Amino acid sequence: MLYSLARPLLFALDPERAHDIALTGLHMAARLGIARGFAGSKVNTPTTVMGLAFPNPVGLAAGLDKNAEHIDSLSQLGFGFLEVGTVTPRPQPGNPPKRLFRIATARALINRMGFNNCGVEQFVSNVRAARYKGVLGINIGKNFDTPIERALDDYRYCLRAVYEYASYVTINISSPNTQNLRSLQEGPALDQLLAGLARERKDLSEKRGRRVPIALKIAPDLDRADVDFAAQCACRNEMDAIIATNTTVARPGIEDLRDADQAGGLSGAPLRERATTIVGWLSESLAGQLPIIAVGGIMNAVDAVEKVSAGASLIQLYTGLIYRGPRLVSECAQALHTYLSEHR
Repeated sequence: MLYSLARPLLFALDPERAHDIALTGLHMAARLGIARGFAGSKVNTPTTVMGLAFPNPVGLAAGLDKNAEHIDSLSQLGFGFLEVGTVTPRPQPGNPPKRLFRIATARALINRMGFNNCGVEQFVSNVRAARYKGVLGINIGKNFDTPIERALDDYRYCLRAVYEYASYVTINISSPNTQNLRSLQEGPALDQLLAGLARERKDLSEKRGRRVPIALKIAPDLDRADVDFAAQCACRNEMDAIIATNTTVARPGIEDLRDADQAGGLSGAPLRERATTIVGWLSESLAGQLPIIAVGGIMNAVDAVEKVSAGASLIQLYTGLIYRGPRLVSECAQALHTYLSEHR
């Protein structure tokens, strides 16, 4: 109810400005002890994935809290887990504004943010300051000016920096907004990257006495052969999950809408069908070897159930929250509670 009143005001603002105001407002509400009331009833559906205990299977996708500045306030909205980032070794401003666009009639966003973030040193400081004790995923990437052939160096650096504080770490090689990043999903480059990270994780787990799961996040623009290869590569290199999907460079069904021709990745309702297709392909390729975390176009409870019925173990929300508000979390969690109770 409150969000339905606030949304027209937020949508009258520049999308990036509205994003900042909404998070600031949520932070203030959390400090006043009223943020929990925005999200509806809390749903408990204990789920174990990647060896981690999730109170429910509905998570926050990376990108909304890039600098891990709002962990405690976001945790009040009923999520079963949070994923923050993407963070890079060094701070970077991202691409120049304007870089975020609403396609409101299609319930979609286009972004070309470009991994704008405070850098991993400040990011870790923010994580350490949070009181949240739930499942926390940390999404890592490479700096825009790191040559693609040196990408592993950046991912290893970030993995070392966040390892102590992450419940799991996501390897983001699928954003369309960092030049050549998606080439890391191809052939030997993917094998080499994941093998290097597996070695780094092995060293860290021996030193720290704790094995942190690693998830690979892939693009929705891969073809079936590429998806099969990514699944095989993830298994071969002992990854722990695949997240499907990131944003798309395609413009399914919105080609003639205002701002649809803006460069960047598309998220929201137009991505739903393609993201679900990728989940289904992964489910067939993996045959239960690794869990799938589904994200992309989840705008209501039916969409959430669709992803799980296609083979996902967990789901994540982002653009749906922009259009529906915090109540979407409990709506999806309740629908999945009912679905899983009937199908387990």
